[in-house]
Amino acid sequence: MIARTEWKPTPAVQSRFLGFSQSGHQILFDASPEHTDGASPMEAVLMGLCGCTSADIVSIMAKKRQPMTSLTVAAVAEQQAEPPKYFNKIRLVYTIGGRVSRMAAEHALELSKTRYCSVSAMLERAAEISFELEFADGEPLP
Repeated sequence: MIARTEWKPTPAVQSRFLGFSQSGHQILFDASPEHTDGASPMEAVLMGLCGCTSADIVSIMAKKRQPMTSLTVAAVAEQQAEPPKYFNKIRLVYTIGGRVSRMAAEHALELSKTRYCSVSAMLERAAEISFELEFADGEPLP
């Protein structure tokens, strides 16, 4: 996998970086304290974690033929107080829509956590990651 960033400052903006992926996509990073023009690099890491585990859950639930209609994965992270300010705690909250089986959803979450999500596996080397499961459409099936 290959990625790069480019920094081209202007007199007005000194803290923007454009990231390029091997697959041809771009992301704007804003390293200013306000983050008005883009996500900070650490926010992008957290979004990557949410995206990685979301893709796992959607795929696993489809294979289990669960009628999932929506999925939101929210992350709340704590960082070290002093540099390097890496994440030391991350809480992921999964909210699943549709009348799905609780057992299937819990199993999908466990598979993402222990087998498939490479971003989670990487971050777990530095951060304690906790998981919470919610159901948007009321109490799930057993």
